[in-house]
Amino acid sequence: MPRRARVVEVNVPLHIRQRGNNRQTCFQRDVDYIVYLGWLAEYAQASGCQVHAYVLMSNHVHILASFNDVTGPALLMKGLAQRYSQYFNWWYERTGTVWEGRYRSSLVLDERYFLTCQRYVELNPVRAGMVAIPEQYRWSSYRGNAGMRPDDMLTSHACYESLGATVSERQAVYRSLFDTELAPSLVEEIRTATRTNAALGGPPVKRGRPKKR
Repeated sequence: MPRRARVVEVNVPLHIRQRGNNRQTCFQRDVDYIVYLGWLAEYAQASGCQVHAYVLMSNHVHILASFNDVTGPALLMKGLAQRYSQYFNWWYERTGTVWEGRYRSSLVLDERYFLTCQRYVELNPVRAGMVAIPEQYRWSSYRGNAGMRPDDMLTSHACYESLGATVSERQAVYRSLFDTELAPSLVEEIRTATRTNAALGGPPVKRGRPKKR
C-alpha cells in the first residue's frame, strides 16, 4: 500500500511529531536535550522554518512551525535526525536507527486550532505525569511563550500576536489559556490528525508537491 503523502502549505503552521525507533529513549542526559535544541535552531534557520512551539520528551519530539517553502519540513527533519543520530550513536557507543522511519505531521489549517495545538504541544509533559504545571518542564517552549525566560528560537504566530496589544498582555493571556485542560476530544482529534498526516480544521487540501509547469 503506498504511503499517504504529507500535507504541506507555505506559511501554514505544521504540527510535526517524531518518535524514537520502537519508542526507545532518545534523550538520556540534559546535554542531549541541549544539543538537539541547538541543532533545531540551526536547521530551522537553514530550512526557512519559523518555530512557534516545541517539546522534547524522553522518546519523542513535537514541533509546531511554519515554513516558507514546501520542501522545508523534509529538509528540517532529515538534517536534524541525521545529525542527532550521529551524535547519539557516537556518544552512547551504539549503532542503528535512533528515530522511527518517518516523522508524522498535521497541517493546522484553521486558525481556531492553532493555539489549541500549541497548548497540546506544551502540555505533553503534564499529560504524561512528568510535571504538575508546564513551566516545571525545562525542555519545551512554554516558558518562552509565557514570558518566563527568553527563547530566541521562537517566532510568534499571528494568532499568538492577536492575544494582546503589548508583549506583556499577550504573555499574560497566553498563561491564562493553561488554567484549564484540553478537552479529551480535542486531544484525540489532534493525535489522529498527526498520526494519519491529515489536515487539522478547514476544507480538504490536495496532498503532495504541486506539479511542475
